[in-house]
Amino acid sequence: MKPILYGHPDSGHAFKVALALRFAQIDFDFRYVDIWAARETRPQIFLERSPFAEVPLLLIDGKAMTQSGAILLELGQRNPALMGPNPDRARELVFWEANRIGMVIPQLIEEKRVNGEGFGEGALAWLHGRYSSDIARLSDLIGAQDFVLGEAPCIADFAIFGYTNWHERAGVDAPTNVAQWLSRMRALPAYAPPEEIMAA
Repeated sequence: MKPILYGHPDSGHAFKVALALRFAQIDFDFRYVDIWAARETRPQIFLERSPFAEVPLLLIDGKAMTQSGAILLELGQRNPALMGPNPDRARELVFWEANRIGMVIPQLIEEKRVNGEGFGEGALAWLHGRYSSDIARLSDLIGAQDFVLGEAPCIADFAIFGYTNWHERAGVDAPTNVAQWLSRMRALPAYAPPEEIMAA
């Protein structure tokens, strides 16, 4: 039975997993979940398998897996090439991204969607300051390499790409070498826009 990925094109976390699956040439079925609708309206099987009713949810070999970082690590265990030349560093960067860029860019996007409603005084300035620090660290990490940890993409690339890909949507810039890395990621045969991979 093919793996089944539950997601939505507005979820960078689901996008990370979809790209990693495609890069590893793992054929999977996709199930659309309307993350903007009330949770109780979501598919029953999804609600039963996803404890927090969040995407992504990956059903694979009888297992129900949630949280994009955990799923990427599982895919890396199943496909060692996904771990890149330094598996320990790749694992570290999956967690780094979740607490840094993967937290900031979605909030900057949301601020534009709701016109700032619900954001406390100083919150936007804090998010921009946090992003500036994070993107500078990412720029140093990539340096002149083609990908985050060397000559080929690994789970760290997919983790970081998921939301960094949307930096323009968030209204922030990317350093030249980060922009070039983003272009190389989009040039991968496995790449397709989230609206195409995760269409309703």
